[in-house]
Amino acid sequence: MTVRVRISEDSVACALGANEVAAALAAALAERGLQAEVVRVSARGLYWLEPLLEVDTDTGSFGYGPVTAADIDSLLDAGLMQGGAHPLALGPVDALPYLVRQQRLVFARAGLTRPLSLDDYLERGGYAGLKRLLAMGEDAFLAELEASGLRGRGGAAFPAHIKWQSVRTQADTERYVVCNADEGDSGAYADRMLLEGDPYALLEGMAIAALCVGAEQGYVYVRSEYPQAIEKLRQAVARAEAAGFLGGDIAGSGRAFRVEVRAGAGAYICGEESALIESIEGRRGQVRARPPLPAVSGLFGKPTLVHNVLSLASLPVIARDGGAAFYHFGRERSRGTLALTLAGSLRQCGLVETAFGPTLGELVNDFGGGARTGCVKAVQVGGPLGAWLTPDDFELPLDYEAFAARGAILGHGSVVAVDETCDMAGMARLAFTFCAAESCGKCTPCRVGSVRGGEIVDRLMAGSHHAADDVALLLELTDTLRDASLCALGGMLHYPVRSALEHFPGEFTERGPQ
Repeated sequence: MTVRVRISEDSVACALGANEVAAALAAALAERGLQAEVVRVSARGLYWLEPLLEVDTDTGSFGYGPVTAADIDSLLDAGLMQGGAHPLALGPVDALPYLVRQQRLVFARAGLTRPLSLDDYLERGGYAGLKRLLAMGEDAFLAELEASGLRGRGGAAFPAHIKWQSVRTQADTERYVVCNADEGDSGAYADRMLLEGDPYALLEGMAIAALCVGAEQGYVYVRSEYPQAIEKLRQAVARAEAAGFLGGDIAGSGRAFRVEVRAGAGAYICGEESALIESIEGRRGQVRARPPLPAVSGLFGKPTLVHNVLSLASLPVIARDGGAAFYHFGRERSRGTLALTLAGSLRQCGLVETAFGPTLGELVNDFGGGARTGCVKAVQVGGPLGAWLTPDDFELPLDYEAFAARGAILGHGSVVAVDETCDMAGMARLAFTFCAAESCGKCTPCRVGSVRGGEIVDRLMAGSHHAADDVALLLELTDTLRDASLCALGGMLHYPVRSALEHFPGEFTERGPQ
């Protein structure tokens, strides 16, 4: 039997040298006359170990990493094809503590399948959910969706079934399904991983949603900074259409659903659903006033279901296994699993998919391995507009309501750690700079307030002689941004600014003249 060696073709793995490793391995195998199949697959999400080689042995997948092209000869000499001992040997990959502690539902195929292989997708449960939906009917699946407790994974955490019912009950029968794949948060890469590594999961989820809400056209809006994801997704759409899973007759149902991939143009604000809709329609990405909500009047003025990548990719799991099975994971009102991405000053940066409930400390120290240098000073959860949390908050469970009660958000699940060298007043300044640069300019609080806030922090960092007054003014300004901004860009700016000020007041007020 030919030995299979799996190497990721994920863009991060490639940036770390996976292509060079694959080429060196193929050349060395040919030179030695060894029979092996080098297979390019999706990423496990173990990025600190990339490039990662996995050899399929009689006892399972055996890993080596991080590997360079220069390591190939010594690996082959050590018996790579049989899982031989080597300084880079990791042992059975599925037994790594980082993976053992996870509950992977959406990312169950990560690292195991070729991204564009429909055969691989089908062999590992793909399209079983769509087929079960067609057998049970839309109303029965909506009951399953409600029973699952799924809430939007894009940050707002709105119950999915309510949004679906809103679209379904509109009188207008021309409806759309839109996937928000404009993943722009710092430290966030779960959407990119799925788009590059398991695109059929998204397409299956979109088809399930479309059948239930009565849509025949869908759009995936992907940020332009993800060129590999855009290309993979377009190829996957073409292959799914050719196989009858998209197009005029989905899986023999007589129902039509087509998907078009649109590339964004680098605007963070287009992660906001109404600005995204404006962009798809060909206009400048600006936030719309609400009401009406997109479920009532969205794309081209028609009822539109907007979900992010992970929300839609959860649907095949729910449709296949049932709502109760999905609800089994998690706690209280936070159900199912949550994909988190670890970044920053941590030893082990990568993807974690786990049921809601573990603590922030477990995430940072057990999965992340603690600080890469020194100690963790703070972590920002939920992107550039998320709150800063300190080790004093590490007992906080990963749960929507628990985070909200602490004045924080889970958001899209990005977790960025900083060490003791980080200037937290500087991070607050950076939040204002970011908001000013990315504001669509439509509302005054965001457009003007982000600039004025930056000026206040500048005064404090320069050793303001009226620090107490400036701090009070800063707090008042963040209240205004929170309460009066048209969207979450200005409305959430108070999270990073006030949390930095709360936890590290001396870094704002005790700087002295610079």
